Amino acid sequence: MLQQYFPVLLFVLVGLAVGVGPILLGSLVGPNRPDSEKISAYECGFAAFEDARMQFDVRYYLVAILFIVFDLETAFLVPWAISIKEIGFLGFVSMLIFIAEFVVGFVYLWKKGALEWE
Repeated sequence: MLQQYFPVLLFVLVGLAVGVGPILLGSLVGPNRPDSEKISAYECGFAAFEDARMQFDVRYYLVAILFIVFDLETAFLVPWAISIKEIGFLGFVSMLIFIAEFVVGFVYLWKKGALEWE
């Protein structure tokens, strides 16, 4: 009976080792304070001029959500296009309804100005 739960126990132990192990190893081996080279400005060449926790415009998040929605639409369109012969006319009509819903949503977003940058 307990042999059936061994893979679950092993999975939990490996998950704990992966999650807690690097934290413990870093606190034992890692440096206490980073040196000046590690906290210096890099890539852009100048020091940060504002707090990293500044507020972003909601349009960034809106564009990200819209990208995910239309990306998922593409994820549904590819298998549909591949299996169009097997699913028949009912599958074709259901996908046309699915595409029509997204077109209506896209036109709505376009008319509301959600895709416009100022």
